Amino acid sequence: MYPEHTPSWMTDDLLMFRDAVRRFVEQELVPTEDRWIEERRMDRAMWGKAGQAGLLCASIAEEYGGGGGSFAHDAVITHELARAGINSFGNNVHSGIVAHYLARYGSEEQKRRWLPRMATGELIAAIAMSEPGAGSDLRAIRTRAVRDGDHYVIDGAKTFITNGINANLIVVVAKTGDEGNKKNISLIVIETEGLAGFERGRNLEKIGQKGQDTAELFFSSMRVPCANLLGPEEGQGMFQLVQQLAQERLIVAIISAAAMQRAVDLTVEYANTRQVFGQRLLDLQNTRFKLAECKTYAALATSFVDDCMERALAGTLDIETAAMAKWWCSQHYCTVVDECLQLFGGYGYMTEYPIAKMYANARVTRIYGGSNEVLKELIARRLDPQPLSRAGR
Repeated sequence: MYPEHTPSWMTDDLLMFRDAVRRFVEQELVPTEDRWIEERRMDRAMWGKAGQAGLLCASIAEEYGGGGGSFAHDAVITHELARAGINSFGNNVHSGIVAHYLARYGSEEQKRRWLPRMATGELIAAIAMSEPGAGSDLRAIRTRAVRDGDHYVIDGAKTFITNGINANLIVVVAKTGDEGNKKNISLIVIETEGLAGFERGRNLEKIGQKGQDTAELFFSSMRVPCANLLGPEEGQGMFQLVQQLAQERLIVAIISAAAMQRAVDLTVEYANTRQVFGQRLLDLQNTRFKLAECKTYAALATSFVDDCMERALAGTLDIETAAMAKWWCSQHYCTVVDECLQLFGGYGYMTEYPIAKMYANARVTRIYGGSNEVLKELIARRLDPQPLSRAGR
């Protein structure tokens, strides 16, 4: 095997952190991943262990219970989970997304109330965006929050919610203003324990990422204090969501690049020992050419991600570049895993082989974080010197 890639943004401290994360993943998560797949959720106790090991809220300030690191620490954790094939641990949503909404838009009271308990794993977080009739088009959501005194009364339904079964702290995307008002979307935080009008639906059966609890949520006259609104006023939701999109999409690109490399490594290992027609599978020209192509895709994805990471750490990563990284890396992640599975032959179709799980797990990366088609449209709009009106499209 060739030497492990060390990106330019990886400092000595981050290398030490990576080694600690890797040990935790290999000792605690890898041995139990198959059980979580069977149970279709990671047990809550492991969230507490992850908190003790410093994997939760690693980039949140120490004064709020976090690790005091940067997004680079989140990226290291994300990479190590993908490298080891761990899909049951919803930390990217918990720490990489929700924690940053709270840290950036929450009041001082909100941050001190929720972030320390997220860092320990006492609170498990989710964000409820998608609805049965609204995915990438968030302006089409129907969940509504109506003021009644010092509370919001929330009615609606959400679906495809990562951590939806385990979560006891959920950021709900809801409409709070008039239907015709473009600034009528707000983010409201709910604590689910004993909350009247809150109901969890099914733990959804998926083709991949089976150990990740993904649920339906229902709100029926659910009363939430107005003090749980994120931001100083209503109607800031779309702005808040857009501001976080670049980092969220880079997370998907990081997962895709790391998993691509894992697929190549697994396949090289298999092809080196598998005998076909009296020789190693790796000796066949088709195998060598396919793996050369896959290695190239993995190298390009890694290079793109490293460039985006440097921009993200410098505060210059723009939405368009992050969209390009997300769609390209996820698209070729699926391509690479498909090519690698083919080289395993019939064994590649058996779920006891990691490459089969990777094949099923990869597919959703082209959907979540903004579908690749929507991201291409976003990129194309920046190219068009004379954009057509929406009606013209």
